[in-house]
Amino acid sequence: MSEERALYDGMIRRRAVLTAALLLLVLLLFLLNISIGSSSISLSEILAILATGKGQGHNAMIVREVRLPMALMAMAVGASLGMGGCEIQTILRNPIASPYTLGITNAATFGAALGLILNTNVLNVSEPFVVTANSFVCALLASVCIYAFSCRRGAGKNSIILFGIALNFLFSALTTVLQYLSDDEDLKSLVFWNMGSLLKSTWPKFLIVATALTFCFLVLSRNAWKLTAMTLDDTKARSLGVNTHSVRRMVIILTSLLTSFAVCFVGSVGFVGIIAPHVARQLVGEEQRFFLPLSGLVGAVVVSLAFVVSKLVIPGVVLPIGIVTAVIGIPVFLVIIFGKMRTL
Repeated sequence: MSEERALYDGMIRRRAVLTAALLLLVLLLFLLNISIGSSSISLSEILAILATGKGQGHNAMIVREVRLPMALMAMAVGASLGMGGCEIQTILRNPIASPYTLGITNAATFGAALGLILNTNVLNVSEPFVVTANSFVCALLASVCIYAFSCRRGAGKNSIILFGIALNFLFSALTTVLQYLSDDEDLKSLVFWNMGSLLKSTWPKFLIVATALTFCFLVLSRNAWKLTAMTLDDTKARSLGVNTHSVRRMVIILTSLLTSFAVCFVGSVGFVGIIAPHVARQLVGEEQRFFLPLSGLVGAVVVSLAFVVSKLVIPGVVLPIGIVTAVIGIPVFLVIIFGKMRTL
């Protein structure tokens, strides 16, 4: 008994060390994102500005009003997509399931296209918020469709994935139709939005994403043992007292909120919802007490690292964040596929 307790305590310590290491890496990338830009700002001055709000010339304003919201948004968006992918993979027991593959991201892109090309204002908001509001509503619409389908009798994990793939193709086709009808300027705007960008991040946008992230994390954490049981098949999970249909619906709703708020502000950012859970699973397994927060931390690392790379590849040019995450994500995605093939 004492040996088993020692093994368990050692496992907990290793996972705690991994969590601390990832937190440190996120912090380093956060500071690096603030320091890199058209004008270099030293680490000591960044720390002084964060502590006192004062710096040389316009550096304080640049850090607090421009770079800090973007760096924080990179972390929040990465964590949201990482945790969303983690839970979607958990309830569907599929390592390539994510909000991106279920059509939620493409639905948001279609919403943006409605605003950019047809000038459609779904919520009748002021002009600067039309694209954001449209993408949010369409992402929620796709989520509601998935939720409604999951409520149908006999809707299992495989049928939910197939339904999500069908939605993915549907919204992609609708967006293509709008692209065909658009003029050159509108098409350029849509292509840029679809590539994903953190350059228009502001404090209000970050606070909205951070609030949704915090709320969803707290709810999911309170149901950690149920989510861990969901890694078993449905029959075993139900034998432990878990209402599998209820848990699936809860996860679909919360994942939809995470993805909708993240995507509507920064555009399409793919593969994070696949990469982050896969890496976290390799590090700590699928116990939700560790799997959930580590998926968020890995997601924050991926997007923060991609943002750093996007500013360094071409001096003076910031590449769209979605391009960089795709370049990082495709090799990992292929590793997952070949790994699954070896286990068959």
